[in-house]
Order: sequence, then C-alpha cells, then structure tokens
Amino acid sequence: MKPLYDKILFNKSDRDVIVSGHRGICALYPENTMLSYRKAVEAGVDQIEIDVNMTRDRKLVLMHDCYVDRTTERSGPIRSYTLDQIKMMDAGSHKDYAYRGEKVPEFKELLEFIADTDVTLNVEIKDDTLEAVDATVRELFDYGMQDKFVIACFDANIIQYAHQKYGVMTQGFPDGMQQNFSNETRDHMYAVGIPMHMLTKELCTEYVADGIQPWAWCPDTEETALAAAECGARLITCNNPIPALKALKKAGYRQ
Repeated sequence: MKPLYDKILFNKSDRDVIVSGHRGICALYPENTMLSYRKAVEAGVDQIEIDVNMTRDRKLVLMHDCYVDRTTERSGPIRSYTLDQIKMMDAGSHKDYAYRGEKVPEFKELLEFIADTDVTLNVEIKDDTLEAVDATVRELFDYGMQDKFVIACFDANIIQYAHQKYGVMTQGFPDGMQQNFSNETRDHMYAVGIPMHMLTKELCTEYVADGIQPWAWCPDTEETALAAAECGARLITCNNPIPALKALKKAGYRQ
C-alpha cells in the first residue's frame, strides 16, 4: 500500500467526513462566483471546489466550462478573451436575474478571501495544459496554501504532472472516467472523486487498499450524504452542502 503522502484529510481527524461546496453553493447561487463562495463559507463548509481556466493574457479565472456561453451573455472560448474582457461579463443572470452583475472571479480574488481561514480548496484544472497547472500551483503557493488544496483533473497526465513536479496532493477519478489513464495513474492520486451512482463500499475499500482516499460527488440530501459516509467516503462534494453538514454532524461523522 502506498502512503497517503504523510497527510490525512487536511489535518482533520480520521473520523471526520469533510464537506466541500461544489462551485461554492451552486444549487442556490450562481456557480463559481464570489457570492457563491462566500455563502459556502458562511454555511460552514470545510472546502470549496472550484474550476480554473486561463484567459488569452494568461490570467487565471474561475469558470467551470472552457467556453463562456453557458454562464455569461457572451460566447466563445475563455482563451479568446483577456481578463479585462472576462471581468465585464455578467456571470449571475444565467441563474436568476436577481443575481445580475455577479462577475467571473479571478483566482486571486478567492485566494485573498480564504487565505486567513481554515477553508481548503479542490482546484479542478479545466484548461488542461501544463502552463495552467504551473500558474495555478504558483498562485496557491504564493498565498501560503501549500497543504490546503488538491489539484484535480479528468486528464490523468495533468495530475501526474502536478504530483511529480510539485509533490502536491491530487484527486483523480475512477479509472474509466480518466483521460490518458495508465498503470501509473493511481500512484499519483491522493484521492479519487467517485460519482454517487458508482459509489459502493466495495469500491471505497478497493481504493483505500491502494492508498487512495475515496471521495464522493454530489450527495445533496441528508439521506444521500449519510449513505456516502456509510460507504466509506471521507469527503463529499455537494451542490448544496447544508443538508450534509446537518446530517453528518447529527450522525457523529463530524466533530
């Protein structure tokens, strides 16, 4: 069994199940906006899951898709816009007109917001280039986040690169979901993000035996959050983390 990089769940106890807010609280607020992140922190999450992309002028912004079409009024790839152009877009109205005017955050905005908190980050690389990984890790290190994040990606080459070059914790996905999966991939994974429809006790046990933390996404009710914990998931990423926070504490899965 390979070691878990000498780290246990961001210094949490073995008993705690960590709760991560998916793109903030994307079930209730426009995803990957500072409003959504603030609400997640106010709700008491341990971690925020975010998505990193790179602009034409090589600045890091937080947006799930590599295109701006779904969550703004504009269209086209993020790489075709400068940071200033991205910052002029409306990232709130797609959720509800009441959120009109919410902006696409620069990565630095979130780092400044959480730098002095205990909140950790699950940083999914959407612009799956080595350039984006280098810039992302550099900013995380600049803000003193060394042991407070994982780098996640559906491209196994990206997580292998991040682990080999920087020694950081990484999160991959089940074998069949990973692009460029190889016999080496699991050797570079601290954790695996398992979708709820695939989550079983047997699969969690398999990953634990391989030295990999089993995590789950996205249980959004009290019942599914408890089911994920009972299967052995050590972290759950929720579109709405509020039911999970309540149920896990009541059941003794959180201090």
